[in-house]
Amino acid sequence: MSATVPAIVRDMQRASALLQAGNFVAARTLLEQIARAAPTFVEAQRLLAGALLALGDRTAAERVLRNAVAIDPAWAPTQSALGELLVESGRADEGEQALRRAAATGRYPRATYLLACLLNDSKRHVEVVELTDASANDAATGFDLLHQRAIALSALGRFDAAIAIYRRIVAASPDNAGAELFLAGALDAAGRHREAEQSARRAITKGATTPEARYLHARTLIATDRADEAENLLRDVVHARPNFVDAQSNLAQLIWMRTGDAAAAGEHLDLALRAQPRDAALACAKANLLDGTGDARAAVAALEAHAGRADANLAVLTTASQAALKFDPARAYGYARRAAELAPGDDDANHVLIATLLGIGDAETALQRIESRLRADPDNQHLIATQTIAWRLLGDPRHARYCDYAAMAHAWTIATPPAWRDLPSYLADLAASLKRLHTMHTHPLNQSLRHGSQTAQNLADVDDPAIRAFFGTIDEPIRRHIETIGRDDDPLQRRNTGEYRIAGIWSVRLGAQGYHTNHVHPKGWLSSACYIELPASLGSEDTDRAGWLKFGEPGHATMPPLDPEHFIRPEPGLLALFPSYFWHGTVPFGGDGTRLTIAFDLVPA
Repeated sequence: MSATVPAIVRDMQRASALLQAGNFVAARTLLEQIARAAPTFVEAQRLLAGALLALGDRTAAERVLRNAVAIDPAWAPTQSALGELLVESGRADEGEQALRRAAATGRYPRATYLLACLLNDSKRHVEVVELTDASANDAATGFDLLHQRAIALSALGRFDAAIAIYRRIVAASPDNAGAELFLAGALDAAGRHREAEQSARRAITKGATTPEARYLHARTLIATDRADEAENLLRDVVHARPNFVDAQSNLAQLIWMRTGDAAAAGEHLDLALRAQPRDAALACAKANLLDGTGDARAAVAALEAHAGRADANLAVLTTASQAALKFDPARAYGYARRAAELAPGDDDANHVLIATLLGIGDAETALQRIESRLRADPDNQHLIATQTIAWRLLGDPRHARYCDYAAMAHAWTIATPPAWRDLPSYLADLAASLKRLHTMHTHPLNQSLRHGSQTAQNLADVDDPAIRAFFGTIDEPIRRHIETIGRDDDPLQRRNTGEYRIAGIWSVRLGAQGYHTNHVHPKGWLSSACYIELPASLGSEDTDRAGWLKFGEPGHATMPPLDPEHFIRPEPGLLALFPSYFWHGTVPFGGDGTRLTIAFDLVPA
């Protein structure tokens, strides 16, 4: 080392000050001098790479970092910096290896944080939990890494653990508005909307006044049945930031559900699009509104200019494909194929490509893609559902095993809770309680129900005697159903632990001509429909199945078309339980009555 140590220390301090001041040219010059004077001092090369990156010379920065890593592979900061650069350059696999080497030293927390970010972005949430297990209870672990752990836990459905992390951070830093806001988000994701609203309000009081904070607060207001406040808040948010797409979409949906007026629902989106006609994300939001309100052709037309561009983005292509599949499978396939070419590993791109392949009659190619995806995600309910369609179209006997309706779909009668004299009196009280929660005029966008409404509140969060009693009435039928399933190696039986937890519970009220389009429940293991109140026009014979639950008819076009394979006739107090991957819907019914149900998803506990 030709320069003295004190001189190098002084020069490094000067270089750091220049970097912090944004004087990257001077910093680069000084750091190059240090690197020449002390060629084995790799920290100087790390800072030099930072200056080069700031000046836009990514190639030179990578060359400097690789040289530093070759000199001292054990110095975690340079390994981490190289990994970060590679990830940002689109070379995630190489970047991950460098970050793992840096994190393995245990001496550079930033490397662990960056690796956790990469894994979460790649939906490898189990690996994030494993990566952060050792540091999870360490008081010295930083907020950023704990946040990544909480993101992973939430994605895995371990909401209580994620909430506990944010409560710990808030307790340690009570004035931290960001931590309070993340706590609100975790509570909201867990369906604990009342607590989420209170936490979001506290975050705003602490200084979280960004549009994102107010948007989250609005979502919690919707979920706690305070629609007026939510709508006013969302209007303020989109006025302040017209291109805030999530806020625009939620405002449009809220207005639609409250009024059933598609034009009124799209008013704010239309204003934003007139000001920013080239904004593809806003165009997708408008297309989703049109598609969700029943005009798939208009949805495709809204995206035509964007989808026709050679550089059309993934969201445009997948949104256009989903809408076009309702009336032109060949056109939908064209969009989907481009989406999959643009992002071969993307879940949405593969979802629409598989659906359109089935729509144009290429079940063999669809099945190949499904099987490839299932190897990486074997419990994906939507992939399993589309696999059963492909098998059925191809005459594959495995369809009969996976869709054994007689063995897998059962109807049970719920018990009368102790506080009620009989089941009809309980169902009458339960119906009255549920109807008070049905405050919306019409259905949410892009969900299965039509000509009806769905409760915004999580029923598990509702303090009502009849609703609280419902959870006790369903426990025995659920346990009996789980026992009948048994254990084996198919997608339903292999997950059977004998225990369960409810992963979401809501109520649906259908009016005249109301029905559910055919769909599956991607977040469940078992799904359900419990019938609380039924219309007089309900069909009573096999020749008249109005209002019945049907199974086996896909939710999108297939070639050739496929009819339902199984039906369950609803009765008051009947609880239907079935695999979440079963395609299911309802037959429309006429008359003036309503069809009131509670639905929930179960996952193994």
